[in-house]
Amino acid sequence: MRGRWLAYLVAAATCLLGSVTAIAQSEPTARIKDITTVQGVRDNQLIGYGLVIGLAGTGDTLRNAPFTEQALKSMLDRMGVAVRGVPLRARNVAAVTVTADLPPFVGVGSRIDVLIGSIGDASSLRGGTLVVTPLTGGDGKVYAVAQGPIQVSGLSVEGDAAALTQGVPTGGRIPNGALVERRVPGSMQGLEQVVLELNNPDYRTAALIADAVNEYTQRRWGKRLAAERNLRSVEITRPGAVGATRFLAEIGQIPVTPDIAARVVVDQRTGTVVIGQNVRVSTVALAHGNITLRVTEQPEVVQPDPFSYGETAIVPLTAVGADETGGKLAIVQGTDLQTLVHGLNRIGLTPTDIISILQTIKTAGALQAELLVQ
Repeated sequence: MRGRWLAYLVAAATCLLGSVTAIAQSEPTARIKDITTVQGVRDNQLIGYGLVIGLAGTGDTLRNAPFTEQALKSMLDRMGVAVRGVPLRARNVAAVTVTADLPPFVGVGSRIDVLIGSIGDASSLRGGTLVVTPLTGGDGKVYAVAQGPIQVSGLSVEGDAAALTQGVPTGGRIPNGALVERRVPGSMQGLEQVVLELNNPDYRTAALIADAVNEYTQRRWGKRLAAERNLRSVEITRPGAVGATRFLAEIGQIPVTPDIAARVVVDQRTGTVVIGQNVRVSTVALAHGNITLRVTEQPEVVQPDPFSYGETAIVPLTAVGADETGGKLAIVQGTDLQTLVHGLNRIGLTPTDIISILQTIKTAGALQAELLVQ
């Protein structure tokens, strides 16, 4: 009886372990709405030139930034203040650029966030207020107007003998700081065909999306409505019984397992290495060692002989040495990502060493993946 219960527990533990392993090895799925965008539905970039006032002596030096003085005089002229020909010496004004993204289908009267950046020699925008600034699009038309107090996360403090700067005090943002004045033309009413564009273009992923949509539409409306155009886009015909917005809402919830390209991304500035799951390395033998050169200057002082007319002199003495560490020969092969990472870690490499080795393996033709160096 005891042996039977022990066998039962072992079988149950084996089944549980197999289930956990299968779940861990299963590919992650994503919704179609998270890996695609609808063609034509996008943001529009806006830009404007404005003035920030109310700074505590940290604004532009008008002598060094004449465009700030010109803009200030133009603003005062529009307000009925005659300042033409009068030199200004204010230090509480700064010229800035104002940028914003206009969301699709946004209505007139909606508010959007804006970003502020100084273009003069102002040291900080903290405590400043942006004056009414029109924001124009690529067609030159005004789509929004920005105004309000600026939120600055940076800090700048300066004294006679020291200065402290934390973050970027010459840039900030205004949440809901722009009021939309013009609506971008465009509507989804009467749209017969919808084109989904992949965020990461891939032939297999496009085919998987088309198959998943066809399976759903076949079950929902009794016909196949999707077809992949290329590696970047999938075309879907909208059934006449449902609107475009509701149709996209249903399609966006369909789960798909996207295919990941074999790719290695290397950032040499930070020493970051990202290796994709499908990266493979053919069997290679490699040795990696570090060479350290030491150059030490040890000058000696030479004294003249007694009762001589010589002078004390300094004779240069240079010691040069070289050490080479590492150099272990190891065989690395990557049938999967875990084996590849284990093989690289077994040699005991730093991120800089891994970057160098990956580049060399790619040159040797053993890295079966795309290598991107940033």
